[in-house]
Order: sequence, then C-alpha cells, then structure tokens
Amino acid sequence: MTRVITIDGPSGSGKGTIAGLVAARLGWHLLDSGALYRLVGLTANRAGVDADQAEALADLARNMKVEFQGDRVFLDGEEVSLVIRTESAGNAASKVAAVPEVRSALLQWQRDYAREPGLVADGRDMGTVVFPRATVKVFLTASAEERANRRYNQLKEKGLDANLPDLVAEIRERDERDSNRSVAPLIPAPDALEVESTALSVGEVLARILDKVYETCPDLRV
Repeated sequence: MTRVITIDGPSGSGKGTIAGLVAARLGWHLLDSGALYRLVGLTANRAGVDADQAEALADLARNMKVEFQGDRVFLDGEEVSLVIRTESAGNAASKVAAVPEVRSALLQWQRDYAREPGLVADGRDMGTVVFPRATVKVFLTASAEERANRRYNQLKEKGLDANLPDLVAEIRERDERDSNRSVAPLIPAPDALEVESTALSVGEVLARILDKVYETCPDLRV
C-alpha cells in the first residue's frame, strides 16, 4: 500500500507550506485538498449555484477538469492559481465543504491521488476520513491571531488586498464552521502528532514532523 502522510489543520495554520516542504524533502507527490474545495466554491459561484443546492454542487465537483502543475492550478483549462487563494474563495470553500454530497463526490478522487513513491496530503480531514490508515498523521494549528497575520503577509506578497482585523474575524468564523459541521468536522485524528506552531518557525515545525516521519519509516532517512 502506498505510504501517505496527512497534515490537517485550520485555515492559516501553515499546513500547505509544510506539506510542500515535506513532499519536496521526500520526493513524494503532494495533494492540496483545500484547493479542490476552493475550486468547487469558485465553480459554484460562477454557475450561480448556492450552498444549499447539494446535488448541483456535487455534480459540479464530479465534472470539474482540474490540473495541478506545481504551484499552478488550472480549472477547465484556465489558470486560477491566484483566484482560489483569495479570502472570498476560502469562505466559499468552507461552505461547500460542509455539504456531504460534495465531500462524497471528491472522496475517491483524493484517494486515487495516492501513488508511489508516496503522498503528502494536506487538508482538514485527510487523517480522519480520506486516509484513515495513513502512515503518519499530523495536526497543525496556531492561534487565530497568528494565523491571520500569516495570511495577511501571504496576501500582501501576492499583491492582494487584505485587512488584518477582518482576517481574524473570518478565520474564527471558518474555525467555528469547520469544527462543527456534521460531516468530517475539523478534529485531530486520535493518533495524530499535534503541533502548535504559534511560537515556532517553519524550520522548527518541519523538523518536528520529519522526526516523526523518520521514526515511523527509518528507511526514508538519508
């Protein structure tokens, strides 16, 4: 069975950055599951489909033509890498992710992405629902204020507008919605390594996770 490392956590916890670094270090494939939900949200907005239209959303999810090329994301042949990273896209993603039919439509797609030599998957339910038998599970978090500050800096670096107080409020709202949804809520897997990164650098977080990976899979140490 293909080995999988899952990195779950709330919005702005840095899981995407860390997942990319772990995948690069190991030479494994990378799955950004959050991008899939952002793409569903974007597609729904463009098609005029509301969050309460479950079957229509699921149909959109099943029929999206998605392509990942490194950090670039294409939807039906159009590059949407920046569009799906806006806060409005993130909020749309959080809403469609609460729809069971959408999660079901994307479940097998995500599982099929696991292939040799291994997969690093980041999201909110990678270790609890999508890959419950993952080799290593990580739950990464930080304070809402720290996560908002990180997100603010990321958006500014990309030339996108951002307001720090608004980001704090939006992150807390998303935390509430993601943690209390009825299907696949945002919770750590019982066997996950929990890393609170508020006071840690990216390098320190990466080191803790790699220590766990090498402890579990000594053959990966080089």
